[in-house]
Amino acid sequence: QVQLVESGGGLVQAGGSLRLSCAASGRTFSGHAMGWFRQAPGKERELVATSSWSGGITYYSDSVKGRFTISRDNARNTVYLQMNSLKPEDTAVYYCARSRGSWATNPYEYDYWGQGTQVTVSS
Repeated sequence: QVQLVESGGGLVQAGGSLRLSCAASGRTFSGHAMGWFRQAPGKERELVATSSWSGGITYYSDSVKGRFTISRDNARNTVYLQMNSLKPEDTAVYYCARSRGSWATNPYEYDYWGQGTQVTVSS
């Protein structure tokens, strides 16, 4: 079993920054991509950023590209999402997830999910 626990969310003013953490335990993630997703009230869950534990490929949604950075600390089995220049439209519950395959951008291709952490950006 794989367990993912997010932390680092909170309330921040527009233009501010937050760093989300995703602590992973269980099976190794070799061959699996890790992703950050978000879901705002009344909207579908969407991919924010994804990367592979083994490999340098990353992907960012157009709405966050240039502002958010996904990174990892293999020694701590932790994935991070550094969020800068936050906008009110970034307000959502943010989820960490592991993909079923080596690469995926569809949320339904991810098989393990954290509980989520709330990010609220005020204007």
